[in-house]
Order: sequence, then structure tokens, then C-alpha cells
Amino acid sequence: MEETGVSKDRKTRMTVWVALAANLVIAVAKAVGGLFSGSPALLSEAAHSVADSMNEIFLLAALKRSKRPADAGHPFGYGKERYFWSLLAAVGIFVTGGCFSVFQGVEALRSGGQESTTGYLIGLVVLGVAFFAEGGSLCRALYQVHQQPGKGLGSDPALRTVVAEDGTAVLGVLLAAGGMVLHMVTQQIAWEAGASIGIGVLLVCVAYRLGKDARDQLIGEAGDPDLRDGVAAYLAEQPEIDNVATLLTMRLGMESTLVAARIDLAPGRDSEEVEMVMERIKGALGEKWPEADQIFLDVAEAPISPGEDAASPSLT
Repeated sequence: MEETGVSKDRKTRMTVWVALAANLVIAVAKAVGGLFSGSPALLSEAAHSVADSMNEIFLLAALKRSKRPADAGHPFGYGKERYFWSLLAAVGIFVTGGCFSVFQGVEALRSGGQESTTGYLIGLVVLGVAFFAEGGSLCRALYQVHQQPGKGLGSDPALRTVVAEDGTAVLGVLLAAGGMVLHMVTQQIAWEAGASIGIGVLLVCVAYRLGKDARDQLIGEAGDPDLRDGVAAYLAEQPEIDNVATLLTMRLGMESTLVAARIDLAPGRDSEEVEMVMERIKGALGEKWPEADQIFLDVAEAPISPGEDAASPSLT
């Protein structure tokens, strides 16, 4: 049985809450451990968790605000708010997580000393706890992705962001732990500085990918190719349609897609019959593809009725 949009949103919201709770606890633990041990890698991971926590708040706002109904000012609804807040989350990952981590690594390299590793055992314990907490949150997010239809990480920007954050968090913990252990063994801070810079570069790459996806959706990304192909095939099968001149789609939100088609009708029908045909086709398209909730059909060569201008197209 296919899940409704409300059910999907409820599961996504729970996934975000789980990630937020895990990140808040981990951020405090990493910050305390980093300040106590003076570890730049651990401080970078603390900044990473703070950035993730802020981003989860953005995503919760996105889930709530994108569900507001359409109004006069926004006749197509607020579905794209989901992508806007996801873009802010990507910026947060870049600035708060990526840039700070690189800064910590560069500062450690500039110090040029063999800083003390006192307290590093506590820091490693904190990272161990963080690894299991982040791993648990990642498993939940991946499980939800697996339950959704389609390939890859799906089309939900909030869920994609949680998976990306948790995945990079697990890799970041491993990098930080490796840098700290090598620092303890060799007494060379360069290992830990390199781990901190590596965490920063990883976060910058993830932020770029998430930001690019959100940008594409904000500026008018085309709808699902399968939907477009299905609509095109359905229109081509209709005996009243001679030709589909143009077919455009645009994603308006998670469950909202605009479909606009310019079609040539077979001659010999009056205006009333044309209107009935258009309404029947629009109704059938809405039933077959419920996500196509904004359908516009432009009749390029409408039949001529007495008193009508032959050059005037009909838009329904």
C-alpha cells in the first residue's frame, strides 16, 4: 500500500528529530572533550555537530512551512519552501562546519609544536559514543530511504540532507579518531591537523552537492521524467489530439507538479465539444498522476465557431 504524503512527512519529521537529538548531545560532549583535551580535530567535530543541529532546525521549519495551503499571494502553494530551507542548511554546513574545521586544522599546523595529548583518551571515548549515536541516526534515515519508491536518496530534500549529514558525521568521527591516535603515537600534531582539514573539505563537498540540488529545484527543475513520458504517451493516444507540440513539467513541491501542454486538436469540433474534451483529459491526467495537480492545456489550433477568431488559441 502506497504511503500518503502526511505519513511520509511524519516519518521524515521523526527522522529529523532523532538526528537533532543525537547531534545536540554529541555537540556538547565533543565541545567539552575538545576544550578539555585541546584537540583541534575534536573541536572541528564539535563545530560539525553544532552545524548539523542548526540544520535540523531549518529542516523542521521546512517540513512545517511547505505544507501551508495555496493562497492569493502564492497560488501554487508553498512547496518550494522545502528547497529554500534545505539551501540554508547547505550554507550552514559550509560555513559553520566546513570553514571552521579547515580553520582549526590550519591553526594547528601554524602552531608547529608537538602539543600535549593529555586528555585524548577521554576525547576518543567521546568519539566512540558519537560514532554509535550518529550511526544509529544514519541507519534510521537509510531505512526510511529504502522504504520510499525510486532510486538513490529520493526527492525529499530534508531526508537527503539528514542522510548526508549523518553519513559525513560518521566519516568525520573516523577521521578525527584516526588523527588523534596518530598524534598520540607520533607526537606530531600534523596528523590531527590534517584530519581536521579533511573533515572541513568533506563538509564543503557535501554542502556544495546539497546546495546545488536545492538550487536546481528552486529555479524550476523539471518533474519526474517517468511522469512526463507517461503524460506524453497518454495525450498521444487520445483520438481528439492530432499532435502534442510542447509538453513542459516543473516540480512545485514534494507532491505537486505543474504540467503544461500545447496540443493540436483534430478538426471538426465546436467550442463546446473542445471544452468537454479538455476537461475529460485533464480529469484523467489528474487521476493517473495525482502529483500533477496543476494542469494547463493550450489548444494551438482550436476549431472555428461562428463569431470566433481563428488565430485565438484556447487555454484551459
